[in-house]
Amino acid sequence: MQCALKFACSAAPPSSASIAPLLFSNTHNKKKKLRNGCSIRAELSDDNDPLLQAAINSASLHPLFIDPYAGCFVSTHTQMDMETKAKQYCIATKFIDDKLLSTVNHMDGLKQVVLLSDGMDTRPYRLNWPSSTIMFDISPLRVFQKAAEKLDGVGAKIPQRCLFLHVPLETPNIQETLVTKGFNGTRPSVWAIQGLPLMTLVSFEEILLTVSGMAMKGCLFFGELPAWLAETGIGNKSSMKKWINNIFISYGFKVDMISYNEVAKRLGKVVKPGDYEKILFVAEQLRCSDDQMETWRKELQRVDEDGDEEGFEDL
Repeated sequence: MQCALKFACSAAPPSSASIAPLLFSNTHNKKKKLRNGCSIRAELSDDNDPLLQAAINSASLHPLFIDPYAGCFVSTHTQMDMETKAKQYCIATKFIDDKLLSTVNHMDGLKQVVLLSDGMDTRPYRLNWPSSTIMFDISPLRVFQKAAEKLDGVGAKIPQRCLFLHVPLETPNIQETLVTKGFNGTRPSVWAIQGLPLMTLVSFEEILLTVSGMAMKGCLFFGELPAWLAETGIGNKSSMKKWINNIFISYGFKVDMISYNEVAKRLGKVVKPGDYEKILFVAEQLRCSDDQMETWRKELQRVDEDGDEEGFEDL
């Protein structure tokens, strides 16, 4: 059935230049100290936290027909409009929503979903997740905490028989934290990214390394990325596609760039041509996860040891 979209959007998504650097490693975190020894985090408030403000701006773009909770993040004075960039953001949100649900509904048993977000992702609350779905949100801690307070205030609930866990983006070891919270690299998972603060190519490559090490062979990773990551002109689609293919395959993924216009047509909408500094993509894991490799290593070791014992008995 054709989906009747109602876009309730405001200003375009914030530019990456407005977002403070946020990287994963301990080395990077140590560089975030001020000269007087005080942490940057200690001086942030709701009004001057760039990650929080960026997340609020993005929340104002959410299509309200599928996001009943977006309004709790946005000021009542926010002006709604129909900007091209906002429409594309809404289309991407709908595409990611549908892709997530179609993927998890084909999983048997425990369903693992990893969301790389700005901290105000309402998907765990508003989507119709099947039973036995465990969701992990990787996002800035302070933004996530503010969003959780707002969502609790409007009565947002996680679907029954589902579990929702947060992994702070500032965590020194994302993979280790995911495992500690119950992620299993020998079971299927699906990974989606939209709104995650990215400031450098290195930070994106660390994400690819994390997903590549934890997602089983055949698992999907999809969503939106800032186009500046490609380090090419946005209008040069052939160069951008080549760059995207090269960086994803280097981490074991086969990737396809998705056209916003084609998605819009499937939804019965038309998007006017214009610059939108995002890349919509779907990637498939071609390698085995670290946990899969370790399981097979142990199995091969066991077979070798059993073979040695049989040979000793024959002697």
